[in-house]
Amino acid sequence: MGMIVDGIWHQEDPPRAELGMTGGDGSFVRPDSRFRDRVSSDGSSGFKAEAGRYMLVTAPSCPWAHRTVLMRKLKGLEGTIEILQSDLPKGQGWAYSRGLDEIEPIGGVFHVHQVYSTANPDYTGRATVPVLWDRETRTIVNNESSEIIRMLNREFDDFGDAALDLYPQTLRASIDAINTVVYENINNGVYRCGFSRTQQAYEASFHKLFAALDEVDERLGRQRYLAGDRFTEADLRLFPTLVRFDAVYYAHFKCNLRRIADYHNLSNYMREIYQMPGVAETVDMAGIKLGYLAVCPISTRAGSSRSAPNSISRHRTTAETSPKPPERRDRGRIGRSKRARDGATARPAR
Repeated sequence: MGMIVDGIWHQEDPPRAELGMTGGDGSFVRPDSRFRDRVSSDGSSGFKAEAGRYMLVTAPSCPWAHRTVLMRKLKGLEGTIEILQSDLPKGQGWAYSRGLDEIEPIGGVFHVHQVYSTANPDYTGRATVPVLWDRETRTIVNNESSEIIRMLNREFDDFGDAALDLYPQTLRASIDAINTVVYENINNGVYRCGFSRTQQAYEASFHKLFAALDEVDERLGRQRYLAGDRFTEADLRLFPTLVRFDAVYYAHFKCNLRRIADYHNLSNYMREIYQMPGVAETVDMAGIKLGYLAVCPISTRAGSSRSAPNSISRHRTTAETSPKPPERRDRGRIGRSKRARDGATARPAR
């Protein structure tokens, strides 16, 4: 996987890299993001929202980065915040054919770990995307996707679509509640399945994932979106996982009980979001497949002692132990399939 230790890239994980990455039961534990400053519209945070000052460093296969790219698109901030999108196969982590401002490629390739070591020469940890980079102070403002999308939603309203608020005050409690369920069991749940180190940890994550998908599918049989009748941040956070699920997670992360295509409400919901203006432009399916299937360690460690649990997971789901399929529910979704067939464009309620 590779990581930075004291500002220097290591292609192979040092022994201590596993600390904080795996629970005592072999479950995958996602490390906390390390850069947690914020941009504010008035500059009171130390980082003022300004056109041309910030850049999003992303990668097409990463669902966490996709959140930020999608929010940037929906808010109309393409002319305000430039984007640097990974366009080369992974080498020393995420790789790019061009550098970032004065940070030049090395040997013709620029890697995201150079951004981290520029921001903090003593940094130790993963070099992840997304990254919100401040070109003025030459530092990383934030590398936590959930916080970046909140900044893009409100703090740049002088430059984008101020009428669109995906985290409205009246719905925040509902959005926060569903975000917790979706993140723990679905967004991160697919990774907890794919990177589990023991059979027990895999099975626990697997059952939580599909229980949550069943719950969300049932919810979408009663209402149009996760928090009610309007598209919100909760939907934006779920969509990147759904759009990758059948192509990648079902087989590669062994989330193979059901596809999203097998869920009546979830599949129609995903199609509706995909048809919203601008959304399809943020989905690079070829890049998504390449990012996971060409380099992901799950597929390259087969046969090694470290990959034994994941090797078992290739065939460890059985009908006798798996949850039952959800009942088909048509409430609130009947018209949606017709819109998709007719090619109509679905729009979020304002």
